Amino acid sequence: MKIRLRIKLRRDKAMAKDNDKEFLEYIVKELVDNPKDVKVERKVDEMGVLLSLKVNPEDMGQIIGREGSTAKAIRNLVRIVGLKNHARVNLKIEEPEGGRAPRAERKEVSSDDIDNISL
Repeated sequence: MKIRLRIKLRRDKAMAKDNDKEFLEYIVKELVDNPKDVKVERKVDEMGVLLSLKVNPEDMGQIIGREGSTAKAIRNLVRIVGLKNHARVNLKIEEPEGGRAPRAERKEVSSDDIDNISL
């Protein structure tokens, strides 16, 4: 899946401070199935800017990606936006309460069921 992004960064200092937050929200909302559940918090401290991302538990797999590739790409993009604004930006992906979302239930298969399979 290819995503084309056209970003216009604002140079005004007053508006530049939330560019990273808006950018992250935009990217994540385009990737997930439940965009209304996307929440981004922005905290500034002596270490830089920390963006905390919360999504619907069902969308965690889409945000993390295979072997974390999507999460790594999102982190890189957010860091680049931070560099443009002369800030160090880090991304924290919050785990949903209770851990992972439950997978679809699997039916237990016994050895008797396997013996009775007809082709």
